[in-house]
Amino acid sequence: MSAPARPAPAPEDAFRAAARHWSTGVAVLTTRAGEEVFAKTVSSFCTLSLEPLLVSVAVARHSPLVSAVRGSGRFAVSVLTERQHGVARRFATPGAGRALGTFTAVPMRAEATGAPVLEAALAWFDCRLHGVLPGGDHAVLVGRVAAADASPGEPLLYHDGRFRSLAHHSPGVGA
Repeated sequence: MSAPARPAPAPEDAFRAAARHWSTGVAVLTTRAGEEVFAKTVSSFCTLSLEPLLVSVAVARHSPLVSAVRGSGRFAVSVLTERQHGVARRFATPGAGRALGTFTAVPMRAEATGAPVLEAALAWFDCRLHGVLPGGDHAVLVGRVAAADASPGEPLLYHDGRFRSLAHHSPGVGA
C-alpha cells in the first residue's frame, strides 16, 4: 500500500519557496520630492543596459515612493555593505522610509540629479527616470544613470529570508 500523496503547494507558496533560494544584493532606493525624502530597501535591482546606461528596480506599485519618483523624475539606488543590516531593516519597515528633511540616523548626500545617495554605500547609481513599466503588483522603475561610483568592501546579501555576507575563500585555482 502506498502512502497518500502529499498535497501540492499552492502556486503562490511554491513561487515564494523557490524565490527564497535566489540570492540577491540589498540596496536602498531613494528619492527627494520637495521637502520629503523617501527610502525603501529593495532586492530587485539590476543593471539593464550599457547603451544607454540603464538600471531597473521593482517597488510595490502602491508605494508612496513610486508616486514620489514619478513626480520628481529622479531616484538613486545605494548598494549596501555587509555591515549595513540596520539600514536595510530600517527601510524595509513599512512607514519608516519617509521623512521631512533628511533621515538623521542615515547620512545621505545629493549627487548629479539631486536624489539622495547613502554616504556609506558600497556603490550607488544616481538616475533620471527613464520609464515606469507595469510588473504585476509592482512598478518597475527604469532609470538612466547620470552618475555612479563604487567603494571597496563586501556587499550585504539576502538569501532564504536572511541577510548574509560573502564567505571568504583562500585565493588560488581549484581551491
